[in-house]
Amino acid sequence: LPPKLNAFRVQTQCFWHAKTVLFKPKQNILMTPKITHIATLLTPWLGALVPSSLALAQNKGDKAPQQKYNVVMIMTDDHTAQMMSCYDKRYVNTPNLDRIADNGVKFTNSFVANSLSGPSRACMLTGKHSHKNGFLSNEMSVFDGTQQTFPKLLQKAGYQTAIVGKWHLETLPTGFDYWTIFPGQGNYYNPDFITMNNDTVRHKGYVTNIVTDLGLNWLEQRDKDKPFVLLMQHKACHRNWLPEMKYLNEYEDKTFDMPDNFDDNYEGRKAASAQEMQVGKHMDIIYDTKMYLPGQKSRLSD
Repeated sequence: LPPKLNAFRVQTQCFWHAKTVLFKPKQNILMTPKITHIATLLTPWLGALVPSSLALAQNKGDKAPQQKYNVVMIMTDDHTAQMMSCYDKRYVNTPNLDRIADNGVKFTNSFVANSLSGPSRACMLTGKHSHKNGFLSNEMSVFDGTQQTFPKLLQKAGYQTAIVGKWHLETLPTGFDYWTIFPGQGNYYNPDFITMNNDTVRHKGYVTNIVTDLGLNWLEQRDKDKPFVLLMQHKACHRNWLPEMKYLNEYEDKTFDMPDNFDDNYEGRKAASAQEMQVGKHMDIIYDTKMYLPGQKSRLSD
């Protein structure tokens, strides 16, 4: 993080899609570069809202004019609360998420209107349920960008607005002064981005780092005299769960316990029994486990 952004003070508010969130409504904390960069890997699906105030803290009793908060929302995809050590210490260690949690509030009983990728994003943008915003499914829907969204309202209030990363709504973003988004789901390695010129540009590297860097670059170049909202929307940790190359061997020597419901027969739960996420029936040994098998084409053999 550039020195001039290094010490901006933040308040932290997070909301996620199953159990979650880190919320710090009144007390400022210091956002360090390490938190800014690494937290993007770890926050759950509906992400982290980080309202930040650039104003210096006022003495108690001062009646200064109300400052407009800046907002950085960090969103990850399909991120279960069990894979954050501030919620569950059995599987992974996520110290930077834990630092946010320790300085905030965790929501442990919150829910999302529609837990599918595109529909959930449409609900968040519009504040309306899927049958009202019109985006019902990933396969059949196209988002109507002419309807009201919270970035448009913030624009009217004088905010600069930006979104970087996963959009997944089939139309180009509206209500943003700056945007660059994945085509569809995006790729983990050397991902393509659609730009505001409607060009497709390929960036070399790992997608989480690239989204983070693009977001930080916009923060550095924005108009410093105006408040801002930045949506940093990541692909991780959506299937097929590809990590940055240096972390491929991270859990090679770790043995994980089987979950209590591993042998569940889904009796009396028709919808649950029809899911296609069972290891024995649906795992693609090449695609999902990143194994290279000579003679079999996959992303790893390209």
